[in-house]
Amino acid sequence: MRSFLLIAAAVLAFSGTMVVETTDANAVVCARGVYRAGCAGARGAVVVRRPAVVCRTVWVNGVRVRRCR
Repeated sequence: MRSFLLIAAAVLAFSGTMVVETTDANAVVCARGVYRAGCAGARGAVVVRRPAVVCRTVWVNGVRVRRCR
């Protein structure tokens, strides 16, 4: 009788854990670094290099001005 109660308790505990549904984690984490920016999520990670700074020299009212984008 004791073994029957032990087995019944184990089956009830196992079936109780199977009833509970878990939700998917859909968190996305992004960070900006000195050289690169990147994001990591449930489906993988992406690393992006920052674009290069483009500078050019133009003349404005007879004065040489350096403009960067």
